[in-house]
Amino acid sequence: MESNEDITDKSGIKYLCNLFLTKGYKIDSEKKEIIKKLLIYLTPVILFFISLFLGRYMIDPAEGIKILLSVFPFIPVEHTWNSINETVIFQIRLPRIIAAMLIGGGLSIAGASYQGLFRNPLVSPDILGVASGAGFGAALAILLSGNPFIIQILAFILGIFAVLITCIISRAYKGAGTLVLVLSGIVVGALFSALLSMLKYVADPYDTLPAIVFWLMGSLSSVTIPDLISVAPLIIISGFIIYIVRWRINILSVGDEEARALGIDTKNMARIIIICATVITASCVCISGIIGWVGLVIPHIARMLVGPDFKRLIPASALLGASYLLIVDDISRTLIATEIPLGILTALIGAPFFAYLLTRKKVGWF
Repeated sequence: MESNEDITDKSGIKYLCNLFLTKGYKIDSEKKEIIKKLLIYLTPVILFFISLFLGRYMIDPAEGIKILLSVFPFIPVEHTWNSINETVIFQIRLPRIIAAMLIGGGLSIAGASYQGLFRNPLVSPDILGVASGAGFGAALAILLSGNPFIIQILAFILGIFAVLITCIISRAYKGAGTLVLVLSGIVVGALFSALLSMLKYVADPYDTLPAIVFWLMGSLSSVTIPDLISVAPLIIISGFIIYIVRWRINILSVGDEEARALGIDTKNMARIIIICATVITASCVCISGIIGWVGLVIPHIARMLVGPDFKRLIPASALLGASYLLIVDDISRTLIATEIPLGILTALIGAPFFAYLLTRKKVGWF
């Protein structure tokens, strides 16, 4: 039974004001969540079309949309454009835009999953040495042949091989945790970096060396449709597997003992995440070169927007990563007459932003 005083208080002005404020706060919170979701989902779509028409060779948006619609035979479109615009869109810009979205999203997914697996906010997709191995493979291919296909194949294979060596070294310490795996990755990364330096030392300084250096700085200028056909399935399938197990990463990020207590096979789950993240990173690096900071910074931005829950963090990281690399690539090809390597821009943008994150007093990593 409620007292008369409680009933009076509920029927009074104070109760009505509290009820109004609570409802208003709930509505405001729901509106903010809806706005965040709309921004995260719509930004890549908007940037896709902006990037398609933006460049030193400008294309009228209306004409560009007609060119895109002409691909579909069931949509009648009057042919009013010249062949140059069609070539620019389909042969140059569209492959580059798709590559930027795939690579940005893929590296962000790999970075977010590694940060949860290793329970470390400073982890990036190349923590196990995949980027160093891929860089050595690409430099070796440039030195031996210079064939783009061989460069991509060797970069991919040696990127995977570097992570395999890391896992073999870490298994020498039975019962060791993720710390030994990270330390093994640092050792393997240093080894392949030394081998890469040796190749740069013996390379022709007028021909081969500039090609190696430019590849290592990262660029999407040479990406073609066959390149996308070869790596897109690997990135999409591996990213989808991580998306499926994203709720398990929540449990792994708490600790191995807690995960085992909840029935999670931590070793097998760690293997799945490492394999998928390695395939994603090696696939991205083999067609674009080394593009740093994306897989480190973007998961933190996503965490600020949607929180630490990996159920929402993984898809948000993918979408924000795609948007981020699209913006960086647009800046790269439009800011000055010559194209700026993506690795330079991502470092110039990512390093100060990450420094800002470190200086914040309250940062909810997980």
